[in-house]
Amino acid sequence: MTTFLYVFYIKLFGLTMLHSKLINPSSIAVIGGSEHIDHIGGSVLKNLIDQPFPGDLFVVNPKKKIVQGIRAFSDVTELPQTDLAIFAIPASEILSSVLELVERKGTKGFMIYSAGFAELNEEGKKMELEITKVIDEAGGSLLGPNNIGMINENFAGIFTRPVPKITKYGADFISASGATAVFTIEAAQQIGLSFSGLYTVGNSAQIGVEEILEYLDISYTPKESSRVKLLYIEGLKHPEKLLKHALSLKKKGCTLVALKAGKTRKGQHAAASHTGAMANPEVFIQALFKKAGIVVCESRYELVTIGAILQPLKSVPKSIGIITHAGGPAVILTDVLTQNNLLVPDLSEEHKNNLASMLYPGAATGNPIDMLATGNADQLREVVKYCENEVKDIDAIAVIFGSPGLGSVKKPYEVIHEMRSQCKKPIFAIMPSVVNVKKEIQFFIEKGNIAFYDEYLFGSCLSRIAGVDFFDSQESAAKKNEFRAVSSLIASEKKGFLAPEACFKVLSVIGIPAAKQHIVRSKSELENCCEVINFPVAQKIIGPLHKTDEKGVILNVRNKQELFENFSSLMKINAAEGVLIQEMVDGKEVFVGAKREEGFPPLIMCGAGGIYVEALNDRTQSLAPIDNIEAGKMIESLRIFPILNGLRGEAPCNLEAFRKSIELVSDLMLQNPQITELDLNPLILNEKGITAVDARIMTE
Repeated sequence: MTTFLYVFYIKLFGLTMLHSKLINPSSIAVIGGSEHIDHIGGSVLKNLIDQPFPGDLFVVNPKKKIVQGIRAFSDVTELPQTDLAIFAIPASEILSSVLELVERKGTKGFMIYSAGFAELNEEGKKMELEITKVIDEAGGSLLGPNNIGMINENFAGIFTRPVPKITKYGADFISASGATAVFTIEAAQQIGLSFSGLYTVGNSAQIGVEEILEYLDISYTPKESSRVKLLYIEGLKHPEKLLKHALSLKKKGCTLVALKAGKTRKGQHAAASHTGAMANPEVFIQALFKKAGIVVCESRYELVTIGAILQPLKSVPKSIGIITHAGGPAVILTDVLTQNNLLVPDLSEEHKNNLASMLYPGAATGNPIDMLATGNADQLREVVKYCENEVKDIDAIAVIFGSPGLGSVKKPYEVIHEMRSQCKKPIFAIMPSVVNVKKEIQFFIEKGNIAFYDEYLFGSCLSRIAGVDFFDSQESAAKKNEFRAVSSLIASEKKGFLAPEACFKVLSVIGIPAAKQHIVRSKSELENCCEVINFPVAQKIIGPLHKTDEKGVILNVRNKQELFENFSSLMKINAAEGVLIQEMVDGKEVFVGAKREEGFPPLIMCGAGGIYVEALNDRTQSLAPIDNIEAGKMIESLRIFPILNGLRGEAPCNLEAFRKSIELVSDLMLQNPQITELDLNPLILNEKGITAVDARIMTE
């Protein structure tokens, strides 16, 4: 998309704008540029010169007339018109310069490397807000502060090294951390992964990960933009924006890969429901990634490995042929692929015999194909050609080729390079001898290839890509179950936890069946109740949040005498308001819950239910809206799914009823934002259907 069309689109839809002068400036001023390339201002200037930047390059340095061959001005007031200003001066000196640049130099792009802002103290936060306000009011864009900048095909606006290799179809990389970006670039260079653009957001005063992703989405053009987006995230200010643009990019054929830091949180407060206890902010973020089909990884090495696997792919392979001259690594790769549901198919006898005729005696010609340590470059070429043209049940080839240090592997590596360009099936090169043949690997990478160094890491990352689904329920009419009566029902209740009667009325309105029940608050009401109930029943205290903890649940009450005795003991419990009497229902215990977190769509959870729901931790979650298909996938991912589906002669439970209850709760939460938390635990699931026996709903 051209800059003009991008700006038009932004203005038309009122979206956050990354100004074109930040992305593609005609002139850049380095405020604080110096001769010292081991200083920030000197280093960024050197990178801009070395790329080189094709526009006008200025320096502000009060002590020099010329800096690294570039004309220097003593103050920003002396600068000519400047599109982009890069700051490498103390935080306290920046606001006055920004005001001058905005008012008199027409500057719209700003990058602030300097620290000492919101990450330091309240005074720094105030300065950051003032600078951001000035740039906002001028219609400009600010990257940072406290970052390392950005680099794309237009200019190298980073002060760190190594400078990543920029290619048209490299990966786009957005990082919340400058240091993590540098270390990730180093990891990428080890294997040959290039970048299309690198953006570090630092404090995200104006522009965060979400805004960069928005820009990459809106400016995406199929024949020009990268299909691989790598993210390092520490926190999200606008998660719904990230979800929207991640889904949009996914539909355009892109794959997003995220490394998320800060997953553990100390000091979680005691929650009022099981769902509340389990649905911490990190769970929301993981659910967002799942909803958008974002591949989640655990380290920067996984991040760059997944990015490198994806770069040449048009589709994710499911069936892999392995060619090696070292049996052990091939076995390791086979194990990790098959354990993660990818195929390493056995070859037919015909294929084995044909391959054996190409190799030395003793070579293994199944899959993996082991050429032995004596295998040579010509044999490797023939085996790869055979797998490409004749073996129809594999859709990708992994070649593991290292060296024990006894000779050069240059010729085999040239064959792999040649075959990668000739074959339609993707060829993944795993070159584990990072010391013995370091020069040959570097030569291979310099030709534009990727050289993976660890077979397990490669196999694990390939499996992770293949295992990701995404559910774009956003376009479906999620509110097909209309629950208008719920809003008026909730409005008539006090805020906070709804009374049990109101909870079960809500379930009745939305169509989730509940066990036959009665609420009694006196012995006279209990006497009347006895005439209509069928034993056995359950008795549950009304009032305390955690009934089981207060010994407020009694099951299998079989007669009237037990009923009255239990009533008397339950009403003695502190905060008791009454007793709920329910007919017993047999089946498997499951749960469905929901919770809101500011900025996110409602989180819907399901899993194994009952009093051990948190201890068992057999649950899954997704963000609303959830349709029937996604609800089914959620249930199938549970460890108890084989039990629910019928085990050892047991009748299968009514899984459609379970799916429907998840879908109904999703629609309920979308249509009733005043519901902040919902917990249906347990739901009793059997072959006939699903029945709610306990419900907790909180409103604001």
